[in-house]
Amino acid sequence: MPSTLIRQMIQQQAYPVVDEAALAPFLAGQEHAVLFFTGDPKQYPESNDVAVILPELAARFAGRFRVAVVAREAELPLQKRFPFSSWPALVFLRGEHYLGAITRVQNWGEYLAEIERLLGAEPLHVRGLGIPVITAAAGRA
Repeated sequence: MPSTLIRQMIQQQAYPVVDEAALAPFLAGQEHAVLFFTGDPKQYPESNDVAVILPELAARFAGRFRVAVVAREAELPLQKRFPFSSWPALVFLRGEHYLGAITRVQNWGEYLAEIERLLGAEPLHVRGLGIPVITAAAGRA
């Protein structure tokens, strides 16, 4: 359940809440998108801070990206697709391609510099999850 601040942000900004099924339609036709992974606001109270900061960042970058909030039930599956190490997270995409993430609360200048860098970055190759397969060297018996 999102906190009151997160619910207010979603309503006031008309940000869509996306799950795995709604993600591709949201990303279609978007040059850049930001996915807000809130986590549990009781466990990660910084999520409330990001809920206040994110609309200000979106306004500062005036139309250079669209924002969606990731539905709580979709956060773990989508985190596997777009990995980041701590919560809350803002995941930056170009189309469906992962550019990187900003986690936790940052100072304003760091947000501005990192967002500018991410919007111009090349997509990152995200490896599949699982156990690496190691093969025996040729010629070994």
